[in-house]
Amino acid sequence: MKLSQAELPEPSADARAASELLHGIIAAEITARGGWISFARYMELALYEPGLGYYAGGAQKFGDHAAGGDFLTAPEITPLFAQALARQVAQVLAASESLVIEAGAGSGQLAADLLPALDALGCLPERYQILELSGALRARQQATLAERAPRYRDRVEWLDTLPDSFSGCLLGNEVLDAMPSHAVQWNEDGTVAEIGVGLNAGTLVEAERPAHGALLAAAKALDIAADWRGEISLATRAWVGELSRRLSCGALLLIDYGLPRHELYHPQRNGGTLRCHYRHRVHQDPFWYPGLSDITSHVDFTAVAEAGFDAGLDVMGYSSQANFLLNCGIGELLSGPEVGADETANLRARGAVNVLLSPNEMGELFKVIALGRGIHGPLLGFARGDKVHTL
Repeated sequence: MKLSQAELPEPSADARAASELLHGIIAAEITARGGWISFARYMELALYEPGLGYYAGGAQKFGDHAAGGDFLTAPEITPLFAQALARQVAQVLAASESLVIEAGAGSGQLAADLLPALDALGCLPERYQILELSGALRARQQATLAERAPRYRDRVEWLDTLPDSFSGCLLGNEVLDAMPSHAVQWNEDGTVAEIGVGLNAGTLVEAERPAHGALLAAAKALDIAADWRGEISLATRAWVGELSRRLSCGALLLIDYGLPRHELYHPQRNGGTLRCHYRHRVHQDPFWYPGLSDITSHVDFTAVAEAGFDAGLDVMGYSSQANFLLNCGIGELLSGPEVGADETANLRARGAVNVLLSPNEMGELFKVIALGRGIHGPLLGFARGDKVHTL
């Protein structure tokens, strides 16, 4: 259910004050640029403006409602997610170098669970690097590792930028959906408009301009009927392309919610997939207290595959999260002794795995794609149910 503003919890006075500061920065940029910025630029400011953006501020993001979080990612739901993922990572490391890079590590929970899981498989990486630009999230990741995986802390380092070249396994769990997206309107007369952000008496409002350049070319390349609205993320394509060019051997494993292009831009999906998340509630007003809500859109996995392929990578697999985790043995892990003999703990673990696998939860909504170079043979996670042909 999508909520209206009136149904959202009122932010604290400090949160409202921080949002007002960010609003001022955004309004000043709109004014300086002649009264308009793209939605992609607005999204970048709302999420990543130093000290004030959603991911750059100090407020809690990840975790359950009781902890003050806005949403749960798979690593926060159960350590079995990382334990299953570790089996695929181990296969990639065995065919490349002993390096894991995690892009956008969130709370640090995936790293804290993945390192001991890889150790148990006899495949502990020599280095575990985290690409994280948010100082607040770096601090939380460091605290999580110190508390939950202290023996592996000396293997972890934080990066400000990607290395020029790397060999190993790069992980991105729920990174692509938060990359800036352009909002686009296809009109009945065949023209394409970009929906950006303007000001009306100091209030942030939508404002259209004709699309041009790379965005117009990308929009024209899509088979879209007239009078249709959706999103295109040029940033996602560029980021995946850049990662792909820097990968000398190994694989990129990207996990997120999204669809192949023919499903994402389907006539029945008119209106796009833009969603905002605040205190475990979903709403559709990205201008509501800028900086306090996460802003996301579904990933075009066809564009991801094309970006990797164009940079010389092989598309090694694409499947639902459910199929991927089952292929990686999450069912076996759930039945293992490490889950515990305690009935309550066992029921909790089964409930968590059901969230990861159920078609009505994360199982089908979330997808996994692997792009690789120099790896021979099929990957474990795509042994059954590979849907590369749908891209």
